[in-house]
Amino acid sequence: MTPAGHAGEPGDSGDLLRELAPRVLGVLVRRYGDFDTAEDAVQEALLAAAQQWPDEGVPDNPHGWLVTVAARRMADQVRSEQARRRREVADALARPGGEPVAPAADAGAPAERDDTLTLLFLCCHPALSGASQVALTLRAVGGLTTAQIAHAFLVPEATMAQRVSRAKQRIKAAGARFRMPAGDERGERLAAVLHVLYLIFNEGYTATAGPELRRGDLSAEAIRLARAVHALLPGDGEVAGLLALMLLTDARRAARTGPGGELIPLAEQDRGRWDRAAIAEGVALVSAALPDGPVGAYQLQAAIAAVHAEAGRAEDTDWPQILGLYELLAKVAPNPMVSLNHAVAAAMVRGPGAGLELLEGLAADDRLARHHRLDAVRAHLQEMAGDHAAARESYRTAARRTASLPERRYLEGRAERLRG
Repeated sequence: MTPAGHAGEPGDSGDLLRELAPRVLGVLVRRYGDFDTAEDAVQEALLAAAQQWPDEGVPDNPHGWLVTVAARRMADQVRSEQARRRREVADALARPGGEPVAPAADAGAPAERDDTLTLLFLCCHPALSGASQVALTLRAVGGLTTAQIAHAFLVPEATMAQRVSRAKQRIKAAGARFRMPAGDERGERLAAVLHVLYLIFNEGYTATAGPELRRGDLSAEAIRLARAVHALLPGDGEVAGLLALMLLTDARRAARTGPGGELIPLAEQDRGRWDRAAIAEGVALVSAALPDGPVGAYQLQAAIAAVHAEAGRAEDTDWPQILGLYELLAKVAPNPMVSLNHAVAAAMVRGPGAGLELLEGLAADDRLARHHRLDAVRAHLQEMAGDHAAARESYRTAARRTASLPERRYLEGRAERLRG
């Protein structure tokens, strides 16, 4: 056992548990072919480790310890379920389709095989909603407890437990198998995996609701999982682009808030507080990815973030280059948020009138019409144009529409400064 206070101290063991969670789950699913029961067993093993390791130290073989404990938990669950079924029906050991319970074909596969990517693909099964994909990914692959996920998304634990349970039931009902999809399905599922990680990162970096601007546990988990996917698929440009985008964005974390937790916009941030190591890594990733193969949306967003990151001062930002990248992004992956950012870039290059003109078309888009960011951008461009009365009203409208308390305070503060 590793003594607590060294590699076994609580903080380190928590990181280790999250890293090992998908590998342990992969072993059990490969052996027994039952994702639902295996996932519950792994959660119990993780909880047992979180309780024991800080006091007793991390085992010499933590992966093997977790596999052993989880397998015992699963065996207990299976025996209990089999006994219950035997009491109810004679063919208790049959699966719903009549197939007898048996280990997966590769039950003898090496326990050390890394199944992180296969698990991500399973958690992002097309039978699940986006919210269910996010919840199941954080629990099964991220190793977070249901309580932790519920806290992150500001919902009751019972609500999140139901969401996770329904997700596992739908995967079972869909007949999903623990394997990597092939052909076009693999590409489509990878796109879903990246989208889920992108959603998790964004919710962590700028929380959509609540008293805090960000929830660092979510953004950090998204980066960790993106690193894992990149390690497994180092030649995929969009995987590299997503990881680069996360690193370049998260590099600004320390400068985004003031001493009281107030929001500080990009143009006013102390760039000396940006994480230069993360910026260097992100720039290197996107620079290596862009020349190879088709350019995707994550690579373009990372390139935009890199242009911002490489400007020593806000006034040094290469806005014409950013505008060109947004125009290309609008063709590759058109969506309202891209259009909104495109309007800002157009205003910085061609003047606020050009940006406001682009916003007019977005006001009719139901996906954005009542979103606070549309009003916030409109207010910013109106302020740039010198129309302070209109800007003040737009800031107030944006403040009413956001559920984030730090954003609301920032927007109300902008409106107050324009009064009189």
